[in-house]
Amino acid sequence: MDLAEGDGDATASELLRAQAHIWSHIFSYINSMCLKCAVELGIPDLIHNHGRPMTLLELVSALHVQPTKAHCVCRLMRVLVHSGFFELQDVEEADRQTGYALTGASRLLVKHNPSTAAPFVVPALEPYSMNPWQYLSAWLGDREDVPSTFEMAHGIPAWELVRRNPRVGGLFHEAMASDSKLIAKLVGDTCGGVFEGLSSVVDVGGGSGTIGKAITDAFPHLKCTVFDLPHVVDGVVGSERLKFVGGDMFVEIPPADAILLKWILHDWSDEKCIEILKRSKEAVSGRGKVGKVIVIEIVVGNQTEDHRSTETQLFFDMLMMVNLNGKERSEKEWEKLFVDAGFSGYKIISHLGLRSLIEIYP
Repeated sequence: MDLAEGDGDATASELLRAQAHIWSHIFSYINSMCLKCAVELGIPDLIHNHGRPMTLLELVSALHVQPTKAHCVCRLMRVLVHSGFFELQDVEEADRQTGYALTGASRLLVKHNPSTAAPFVVPALEPYSMNPWQYLSAWLGDREDVPSTFEMAHGIPAWELVRRNPRVGGLFHEAMASDSKLIAKLVGDTCGGVFEGLSSVVDVGGGSGTIGKAITDAFPHLKCTVFDLPHVVDGVVGSERLKFVGGDMFVEIPPADAILLKWILHDWSDEKCIEILKRSKEAVSGRGKVGKVIVIEIVVGNQTEDHRSTETQLFFDMLMMVNLNGKERSEKEWEKLFVDAGFSGYKIISHLGLRSLIEIYP
């Protein structure tokens, strides 16, 4: 059959729309790399510090770009304006000059913003993060059953690269800390009731204690233990209401009124998640009163009214699959995990953007 015959009754406009759709997805990485470039150059910070919309000439001058490359900055910014990171505003109406202004997204990329997401951008788009995607089809057909696409690309698991490579580890922990600051603010502002009646909480995998510090600052009645691998918390100084403990969550989790699992379970298989949840259940059930486990994770499909949000949730699911052979889960999949780990019930308390806060009860 001639290839054209396979198009059936498709009109010329339908064929061209199909081609445009394919091209858009092939080259969508360009949006990501332009964003990475803007963050590396500090463009959001320059515009923020300028105090008003910044003309192309002012931006080129502040970036110390060669004059012969000024047109390249213009083209970079054109993409970023189109994708919603910046907008054009009038600077001088008399001579019709326009300048680049921040949008809500780029304000969140200003590095001195307490809730900045800037540290999340660069590590997600570094070559060590992007290379595993080149191996996805090979990994799916791999008979040797290498645990993850990341390991096929790099020869070691993702966590091992984070541990061995100081630069990779630094970027990763900075990214996680920046996200924790934002989530801690949102949890404190919108989900404060989740900590009512509690006197102690253990933040499992809490790293340098960003969420733990936010919790103890926002809720003076609470004591928080940040629980992570010994090499992560070794030497970290706590306070009267914030302490750091090293250990293995698959063996034992320190007892408390509540266990917090923020972005932990999506890293692991169902079997490993059940182990973590069982250890968490033991930790909140062995002090003469029954506590709860607080999970902050994506619930796939809970944003059915927002196509873009659902797409991003699916992107995260693929990211977990490629890097760790983990997964994001639907509410039905979460419920099965909770039941299999021996919990009696759960409640989705709040939607935190792409993620949700879930209370689960022994």
